[in-house]
Amino acid sequence: MSEQPMNPHPNDDDTNADHVGTVAGGGGRVLDFPARPVEPTPPVDEPADQPAAVERDRFLTGEIVNHPDDSDDKGAGRDEDGGRLLLVDPPAPRRPDGLLPWIGREIERRPIIAPWLRRADDIRDAAKWATGWAWHAAGFHTVRAPLYAARLAARSPRGAVVALANAGRWVGDAESKPLRDGAIRGGEADQYLRLAAARADRVRARRRLAVVGVLAGAAGLVALDTWAPGWLLGLLAVVAVLVLGRVGTTPDKPVTGRSVVAHKPTRLTSDLVVRALGALGLGEINKAMARGANGITFPAPITRDGPGWRADVDLPYGVTVSDIVERRDRLASGLRRPLGCVWPEPAHDAHAGRLVLWVGDQDMSQAKPRPWPLAAHGQADLFRPVPFGADQRGRLVSILLMFANVLIGAMPRFGKTFALRVLLLAAALDPNAQLRIFELKGTGDLSPLEGCCHRYASGADDQTVEQAMESLREVYAELNTRAKRIAGLPRELCPENKVTPELAARRELGLFPLVVAIDECQELFSHPDHKDEADRLATGIIKRGPAMGVILILATQRPDAKSLPTGVSSNVGIRFCLRVMGQTENDMVLGTSAYKNGIRATTFGPRDKGIGYLLGAADEPQIVRSAYIDGPTAEAIAGRARALRELAGTITGHAAGETRTDGRPARSILADVAAVFAPGEDRLWSEIIAARLSAQWPTTYPGTTPATLAAAFKPYGLAPAQVWGTDPETGEGRNRRGYHRDAITTAWEEQERRRRRTDGDTE
Repeated sequence: MSEQPMNPHPNDDDTNADHVGTVAGGGGRVLDFPARPVEPTPPVDEPADQPAAVERDRFLTGEIVNHPDDSDDKGAGRDEDGGRLLLVDPPAPRRPDGLLPWIGREIERRPIIAPWLRRADDIRDAAKWATGWAWHAAGFHTVRAPLYAARLAARSPRGAVVALANAGRWVGDAESKPLRDGAIRGGEADQYLRLAAARADRVRARRRLAVVGVLAGAAGLVALDTWAPGWLLGLLAVVAVLVLGRVGTTPDKPVTGRSVVAHKPTRLTSDLVVRALGALGLGEINKAMARGANGITFPAPITRDGPGWRADVDLPYGVTVSDIVERRDRLASGLRRPLGCVWPEPAHDAHAGRLVLWVGDQDMSQAKPRPWPLAAHGQADLFRPVPFGADQRGRLVSILLMFANVLIGAMPRFGKTFALRVLLLAAALDPNAQLRIFELKGTGDLSPLEGCCHRYASGADDQTVEQAMESLREVYAELNTRAKRIAGLPRELCPENKVTPELAARRELGLFPLVVAIDECQELFSHPDHKDEADRLATGIIKRGPAMGVILILATQRPDAKSLPTGVSSNVGIRFCLRVMGQTENDMVLGTSAYKNGIRATTFGPRDKGIGYLLGAADEPQIVRSAYIDGPTAEAIAGRARALRELAGTITGHAAGETRTDGRPARSILADVAAVFAPGEDRLWSEIIAARLSAQWPTTYPGTTPATLAAAFKPYGLAPAQVWGTDPETGEGRNRRGYHRDAITTAWEEQERRRRRTDGDTE
């Protein structure tokens, strides 16, 4: 009997040798299954009562590792201490047989058409850029055309000399001179004689052609001078001068200048990514690279993705994406790109070491903001996603507010209120939605929406906090009312026991979308008299409200445990976190373990205003820059929203003048414009109306322009027309775009009649 361990697969000695390991905790060896199992050949002395097939099955299932007859042989199927070797690795799967060998395997299908060619936004942006560049280049060179012509004219004498010199070199066969000189230096007499004879033939033929060309040119000039009109001679002379000027231009002195200065970003390559990752100072990456293998692989090609590059990277074993995210500034330094261009993210559908690195061409904070789609026209539907901002690639990001709640957190002065304003303007553009807005900072950042709110209060005092609490109590009680109303509806009207667009449109049911927004909510949740009740009410609204059409939007600049109750922060479905300073604040807004999973709003810098992580709006976290809407634009949008509500007859509460903190009646754009007409004035220019509105109500109509005035009047069917007036500066009469007083008052009276009819039906 052999003294070596029995090989159950005598034909696969090398394979079995590769699968010998160490028994964990036992000190012996472990014999792994071979990569490709082969039926063993029974030994000669195999007992009759142990069939070969049964023993083979026992071996493959791990019951035995050596032959029974070899149990007494030293080293046969045992480790150094005499222990039996155990098989721990499963057998490698057999290759699938049949015509479809890939069935059952995990594969990733690469897109047939590149993603950037399938996105309408990318194609539209590229076409817009190309058109703008062509228009700019054409205008730039057209303006400088006289300068280009002067340069060519000044260089035409040199061009004439260069042309004659080139012609003389061609006639004299100057291009063959280096060959003849080489033959002379090499002492090749025969070669030189052949070259000289060939040159003589070429020079003879070229001289004849040159003479014919000169004579033909002279004859042409004489003919032109005799029969051609003067304008044609002048045109030919100009063309000749320009052509000679072009010939006389040297490469270092071009005729035209550059219309644009291109700053082409560095192409992202695998070598550049590996070098940048190696400069992060991570021990596991350094160890992998020190052993000669960098341990960094790329499961997919580096591709162009929007205005930047995307690289999918598998990091070395033991390195997670969060290790890279917290060193984003070092990664940007290694890539030699601005910090706002480098965005490492985890691949949430893969393992913790799969990095998705997107490197943009331009700093996200310096890129031109994408215009808000609803800024100029249109209305919103809260049952559909509303536009919110754009991601790093410039793609539109929308949020479905219905059946969700929103939490916005950030440090002061980083765009929290502006992000909140975008969502509230979208909600205001849905005429069926009821708004309750409370601004506990008191600066009036949300005041443009006052004319659309059922409840509105602004201030940093206890009175405003009490109004917010009163509205929370009303909404909390409304949950029970709506629940009973939904439960009492027929199954065919409400099959899912939640508010639907059809139910919300029926105003008599009272199931319209109800949006409650509280800015600086930490003032409410940390109030000594109301914090416990506010926690209970807000948590109940967050948990029960979405199915009943109630949306709670909270914004805070102090996201900590004292200012943001756990019941609130842990149940909000949509979260938007701009720059924060620490892990605690990050996880309070984005959720527990967000920082650990690499979703870190702490990486945003001082220039990243309006940029934050958005969770819950899509399957994966997104880096989003909220749309920028300044004060005058917000006023115009809110005015259009109010007009939509007046047309729909859905202005109630505070907007209808029922309650107001300062005792003033609710504003109406039609009534206010009618009020700025002086006695005896029946028509006014648009710029005069805008100036008078801003002067009389500076807080309500700041920065009003003829364009914003036209947008506010559009829902009423009013459009500016040519009206006659007197210029106050020159005293001359002229026609300009404006409005007639009768048209304004007629539209206002019609809205008042509609509102009274609606109030009467409600009563």
